[in-house]
Amino acid sequence: QLQLVEAGGGLVQPGGSLRLSCAASGVTLGFYAIGWVRQAPGKGREGVSCISRNGIITNYADSVKGRFTISRDNAKNTVYLQMNSLRPEDTGVYYCAADWGPYTAICTVKGDKGQYDYWGQGSQVTVSS
Repeated sequence: QLQLVEAGGGLVQPGGSLRLSCAASGVTLGFYAIGWVRQAPGKGREGVSCISRNGIITNYADSVKGRFTISRDNAKNTVYLQMNSLRPEDTGVYYCAADWGPYTAICTVKGDKGQYDYWGQGSQVTVSS
């Protein structure tokens, strides 16, 4: 059973930066593509970014492209989301989620709960002055 734990959220002013981490235990993270999904207050879940099993392929939602960077360290069983130039509309709960697949160099940005095999508990990010 794979367990995911997010950390690094908090309150930041517009234009600021945060780095989220997603630490895995129970199973080697390298077997999974990883996605970051967020949910703003009163809205549905939105796929933000994803990274392939081997870390070569990354994809981003248009709303965060050029501002967010996803990376992974399989040796540390951890995935990161560096968020720069944060905006109030980036506010929400950020989840990391694991998607098992046989291919090492593929990932798709997606946000539906049923599209991932495992989810973390979420980390709150609030962008406000």
